[in-house]
Amino acid sequence: MRDFRDAKAMAQTLRDALKTKSISVSHSESLELVAKTLGFHDWNVLSAAIQSSQPVAVPPKKSSVPSVSGNAAFPVAPMRDVVFFPQLISWIFVGRDKTRRALDRAVANDGRIVVVTQKRAEDDNPDFEALYSVGVIADIIHRVQLPNGDFRVKVSCAERVAIVRPVEDDFLAAEVAPIGELRAVDTEAFALTREIFEAYQGFTNTVLPPSLYRYAREPGVLADVLAQVLEVGIEKMQQILEIPDVVARLETILGWMRAGAPAKAS
Repeated sequence: MRDFRDAKAMAQTLRDALKTKSISVSHSESLELVAKTLGFHDWNVLSAAIQSSQPVAVPPKKSSVPSVSGNAAFPVAPMRDVVFFPQLISWIFVGRDKTRRALDRAVANDGRIVVVTQKRAEDDNPDFEALYSVGVIADIIHRVQLPNGDFRVKVSCAERVAIVRPVEDDFLAAEVAPIGELRAVDTEAFALTREIFEAYQGFTNTVLPPSLYRYAREPGVLADVLAQVLEVGIEKMQQILEIPDVVARLETILGWMRAGAPAKAS
């Protein structure tokens, strides 16, 4: 199971199936049934298992990736249906020929690669017009070749970067420029952090995970982490990635929470 969306989709399917038999169950009851069907004691245990399997954001000081200075050229890896954020350590899968070549060049150089999300997941050979213009610079920690020839690559994402212009090569490469954070330690940012903590439980109908409290003094990281754990869709996650102003980022997240269930990207 990839994330909470899979579990909740199963719960909705179960509710719909029972409804055809004139059996009515609540949303929370359907979640409990899904948890027990999958062999977990209850929904809380299942949600904790899902949470522990998700990519984890780590404090900025642990990143080993040096900052991008000026406009520098890097290989680019396009990603489908996922948005990567600074301070994220996760695995990516590389199978397309051009992306393999980009990976090889990155490893041969300084081990850094730019990770950018595709606008359309079904595009098998995206050019820069098919990619969003903001991604992250990441350090390649480890790569493993799979039996089918694809690669599973562990990356540590460092900072937001904007694609300045493509670089001619036999794989995707581009000059990128770093995007610095604005108002990261602003008094208003810390005030918004407290409001977000209060709004989280009402928005998700779950208790705030203790792991999120570690970001109380890192408002920018908190906004990025919430963009990943809330079910807002790829376009809205990308929207958060493209906002350098921490206060504006937090206000956007808080606005979604206060408005109720956010409209997902189609």
